[in-house]
Amino acid sequence: MKKKLIIALVIILLLAIVGGVIYWEINHGNRRLVDTKNRFDRAVIGLPNGDVIDGKVSSWLDYADSDVVQVTIDGKTYLTSYANVVLIDD
Repeated sequence: MKKKLIIALVIILLLAIVGGVIYWEINHGNRRLVDTKNRFDRAVIGLPNGDVIDGKVSSWLDYADSDVVQVTIDGKTYLTSYANVVLIDD
């Protein structure tokens, strides 16, 4: 009986770890645990008033089936279209 309980606990723990990795991958665009693709060091964003923001990317997130991207630079988050942003991997 104890052996079955231990096996069940190990399976639950493994599922929790896999779920955590999947959650991290989906919600942390610039900090991948497994995949090294889609890491960007810098972004250049064109604002509607003509200003240009250029800085170090701390995180970014895109949305499925959309041209919207959310980029955080120096603690400030910008939500814009991909037409207004360039993500750069130095």
